[in-house]
Amino acid sequence: MIRTAPTILSKARPALAGALARFAAIVLVIAGAAFLPPGTQAQAGAGVAVVLTLEGAIGPASADYVVRGIARAARDGAAAVVLRIDTPGGLDTSMREIVRAVVSSPIPVLGFVAPGGARAASAGTYILYACHVAAMAPGTNLGAATPVAIGGGLPFGGGDDRGGGDRTSPREKGGDKARGGERAKGGEKAAREPDSAMAAKAINDAVAYIRSLAEMRGRNADWAERAVRDAASLSATDAQAQRVVDLIATSVDDLLAKADGRTVSIGSAQVQLKTRGLAQQAIEPDWRANLLSALTNPSLALILMTIGFYGLILEFMHPGALYPGTIGAICLLLGLYALSVLPVNYAGLGLVVLGLALMIAEAFTPSAGVAALGGTVAFVLGATILIDTEAPGFGVPWASIGAIVATSLAFSLLVLRMLWRARHRPVQTGERGMLGERATVLEWNDGRGRVLAAGERWQAIGEATLAPGQSVRVVSIDGLVLRVVAES
Repeated sequence: MIRTAPTILSKARPALAGALARFAAIVLVIAGAAFLPPGTQAQAGAGVAVVLTLEGAIGPASADYVVRGIARAARDGAAAVVLRIDTPGGLDTSMREIVRAVVSSPIPVLGFVAPGGARAASAGTYILYACHVAAMAPGTNLGAATPVAIGGGLPFGGGDDRGGGDRTSPREKGGDKARGGERAKGGEKAAREPDSAMAAKAINDAVAYIRSLAEMRGRNADWAERAVRDAASLSATDAQAQRVVDLIATSVDDLLAKADGRTVSIGSAQVQLKTRGLAQQAIEPDWRANLLSALTNPSLALILMTIGFYGLILEFMHPGALYPGTIGAICLLLGLYALSVLPVNYAGLGLVVLGLALMIAEAFTPSAGVAALGGTVAFVLGATILIDTEAPGFGVPWASIGAIVATSLAFSLLVLRMLWRARHRPVQTGERGMLGERATVLEWNDGRGRVLAAGERWQAIGEATLAPGQSVRVVSIDGLVLRVVAES
């Protein structure tokens, strides 16, 4: 019988599986280091103001934290919620989720831009307008609430704030025309028409939204519109002077004291606030919020997708390895979940998958580097446009893209090196692999008998002088019969 030895890739399967497992474990440990469960917090009571902190870019994790925090405060019977804000903006969907939670809250929500140096920019401005009481600490600012689009700047047909593009609102354009400041016509206007139509829809929707919030809270709706159309911003003092916010406070205690006695609308009822002297209970993001924040980081989502893709490919090539398939499936599902809650550009996702496939193809079907080069270009382009927003904190850094590409190329080079070494090794399978193999005579009679070679019993022919227990060497194979000679 002819034995069949495992291929070089199947021999390397345990090493590849182990390397993949260690790499995935390192990534998940780093991601999870930040979210150990906090200690159990006491429930809020009637004499307690719950303090939530909204810091950094607003995304799915921020929305989940704030929505659940307001719901918990209402369930525990808290007197009020103080939403401390310091954000450069974020995703529109997450911002609207927070606004809906604030507007529908059965207890008053006091928005507070703090500490000094903080800001409620972009999406933060909408959230502050939605709060029952809006306050700012000295040295803070709000505004710049114009929606931005992928590819840079403002979604107007003329450019962005970095390129000096036109940001004139349709209302102001009419005034410019009346004053003789008519814009250029002809080819330029025709070229900007599609972008202007798309921008108008986004801008008008945002204007209507923030004006409705301002009118509901009795604040300056005209300035709110300018914050959207012209990216206007205000300091704390100017915001109070223009009725954009209600109060200037130096701390949460100061805010609670100054808000005491004010009348706010909660649903259809008018409620007089009794916030002076309330105890404060801070609710920090728990393990769920931290986990969601880590998973919805575009860089980690891309890494998880890459690990999952490689793991499943290795499992399909070598069924039964278990480790690559199990780890790959978990990482792929986590990556897909992250992408499901992020504004994903599906063309970018397709390019990422194509790039990974080409880089893997280069490892197993060498193409003189053509597939690897094409895969690198496709992956970089796809990762660049993967997240369809320019909201701060939701881009994929070039460092992450470069690290994933370098890792993928290194994997391809490793497999190529293993294949090259395999080509120059002695043949270990089939008839040629048996030549020179050492065997032991089991039975022998008149030049024929049986030998034990490579753990298997073979029929053999050779010299008549051979005896049981003698060591021999295989010199040729004739069908299923070995020709052996005495080992010198």
